[in-house]
Amino acid sequence: MTPERPALIVADRWQEYQLLDCGDGMKQERWGAHTLVRPDPQIIWPRSGVAPGAKWTGWDGFYHRSEKGGGKWEYRRPLPDHWTISYAPLKLTFKIHPTSFKHTGLFPEQAVNWEWCSAQIVRKCAQLGRPVSVLNLFGYTGAATCAAAAAGASVCHVDAAEGMVKWCRENAALSGLADAPIRYITDDCLKFVRRELKRGRKYDAIIMDPPTYGRGSTGEMWRLEDHLWPLLEECGQLLSDTPLFFLINAYTARLSPTVVANLLAALLGHRGGKITAGEVGLPIQRDGKVLPCGIYGRWEA
Repeated sequence: MTPERPALIVADRWQEYQLLDCGDGMKQERWGAHTLVRPDPQIIWPRSGVAPGAKWTGWDGFYHRSEKGGGKWEYRRPLPDHWTISYAPLKLTFKIHPTSFKHTGLFPEQAVNWEWCSAQIVRKCAQLGRPVSVLNLFGYTGAATCAAAAAGASVCHVDAAEGMVKWCRENAALSGLADAPIRYITDDCLKFVRRELKRGRKYDAIIMDPPTYGRGSTGEMWRLEDHLWPLLEECGQLLSDTPLFFLINAYTARLSPTVVANLLAALLGHRGGKITAGEVGLPIQRDGKVLPCGIYGRWEA
């Protein structure tokens, strides 16, 4: 199987989120009623249309990175601890909470993958007459889990951080999915997959967003270059006899779209189907550029 050439797909259907401006290592975003400025290592180009070193204006929260690592938020006016934004195309609502690590709990560029997964699931559920079973590993705050559940899937959401699993449950409730068939699991992903194999469980689709480094729920170390392929091999055995898709997202410079496509080809090439890979990005309102935000690899039957 020869994967298709890497492609850039852009999340341009947001109404309540907007990437306003980028440059000089920073990005300015509108999250509903609040505007935040955060650092982004991808942004090595200058801001367009402003003098070099010009200060950012019109923000409510500004994340200052520390030379010692980490950083902290500066707020120009009091902001709520958290608020919500919705993704209208899929009728999903998410909790936004600026964290001490600069993140907000949501990666808006992933909307392109939520829509792709949703379309696959809706089509397959109609064919099967039953819910599609989806496993979401390293599931974070559960946006993909909510998208899959809203499309009619039964979902197993796994993350090693208890707080992220709780956040996923909150997002599900906000999206009207409090009673949806979602299993919320706090566990090391590789150990969980191995236990599922012993239990004989199967899934029609798998989503994963593996980190470069990480720790499991009991302190296990995860290193992408050492553990990703063994995890993929185990996951391959979890797939049902007629699997629907396998999606890998990544935010590490250690993987390229071609590497992810090659991994999927090695894992699933014998099943036929189609492999696509590339970058996900967000449109920049100020100048029409696209901010690349990560990579994806997709296998579909």
